[in-house]
Amino acid sequence: MGIYFGTDGIRGIINNDLCFDLMYKCGNALTILKEKPTILIGRDTRNSGSLVTLGVSSGAIQGGAKVIDVGIIPTSGVAYLTKKLECDFGVVISASHNPPEFNGIKVFDKNGYKLLDEKENELEKKFIKSNLKDNSEIGSYSYCPSFANCYINYLVSLGCNLQGLKIVLDASNGASFSIAPKVFKKLGAHVFATNCKNNGDKINYNCGSLYPEVLKRNVLKFKADIGFAFDGDADRIVAVDRFGNILDGDKILYILAKYYKLQNEDLKNVVGTSHTNMGIENALNNLDINLIRADVGDKYVLNEMLKQNCLIGGEQSGHIINLKYATTGDGILTAVILSKTLKEQGDLTKFFDVKMLPQVNINVLTTDKLRVINSEILSNTIYAEQENLKNGRIMVRASGTEPKIRIMVESESLVQAQNTANRIADVVKRIS
Repeated sequence: MGIYFGTDGIRGIINNDLCFDLMYKCGNALTILKEKPTILIGRDTRNSGSLVTLGVSSGAIQGGAKVIDVGIIPTSGVAYLTKKLECDFGVVISASHNPPEFNGIKVFDKNGYKLLDEKENELEKKFIKSNLKDNSEIGSYSYCPSFANCYINYLVSLGCNLQGLKIVLDASNGASFSIAPKVFKKLGAHVFATNCKNNGDKINYNCGSLYPEVLKRNVLKFKADIGFAFDGDADRIVAVDRFGNILDGDKILYILAKYYKLQNEDLKNVVGTSHTNMGIENALNNLDINLIRADVGDKYVLNEMLKQNCLIGGEQSGHIINLKYATTGDGILTAVILSKTLKEQGDLTKFFDVKMLPQVNINVLTTDKLRVINSEILSNTIYAEQENLKNGRIMVRASGTEPKIRIMVESESLVQAQNTANRIADVVKRIS
């Protein structure tokens, strides 16, 4: 990570951490990485989306870039179109699951992959320079929201006839508010669209993948067969089955792995993270599939997938990457495949035959997460707690996108996991 780039691009509160000058520099720096590039830009519904789009576009155009603005579209749509239209870069304007006052900038290469740390650092170093073209070499801007139809048609082509299925969709009032319902209606499903509005004031506000209980209530209310909730840029997904059981990223990863195994896919390895439940690892082993753990962060999962030649990977938070069909996490794509699995296999609850280990997650707000995470007091506490924890795991890390310390404790005993996590959280609060 650099000064501005975190685990998922540049992110911050608009006109505070993320100011117009930074937006401009990022766009302009792309024209230093490549002479006169074609840059495709898409965004979510945040009120600041137009501002950040114009900021990045201004810097890029002054450096000679051709900018194609495709409007409101999920992150995965930008990745797909960047590759399909043979653009040099794709830029997503979104703060993903963060509250409305945040926004961010994520950059993809010509193949639709997020820039890895090394390339982001190289881009960031260009921020101190300026590439200002003469009048005849200044770039151009075009607004082409109709390109989203290419992405919609692609998703539909991967599904099957969902006639008879009742599906609840929660778009978190974000980037998938229009696209997700269109996809599932085209596939024949009866769709109950909730939180599917172009409302940047309410993006991720008590809705979407961060609030699966809201989806659960709606699935039970409408007596639906399944429900899907996405985050602000729709690269995350959480599902709820017809009985109200919540399926997080860990569970979805296992369901897809088992489904592909039944389809005779050559699936030897699956990539998860240090957060992935040990119950998932044990169940995958029973299918003769090895779980490879990457650092938390979908780009680290992707990097490990590419190194190990893995078909699927994902995070507990709901980032699911399916390299057979996409180059980044795609919540709608995952929902389409899960619906196809449901149609073919029936009840997903029976299909998910995993004994999960109790896992407790606590997030602690802090003003200086790096000082806390590097504290010797915290390190000693974690070591002592791990010594007392039988058949369990502890993971404490600084969030890459928020001012938080994230604590995860996994144990065969829920009470032990909860008590251990609480004690560590108390230490973090004292240090903060």
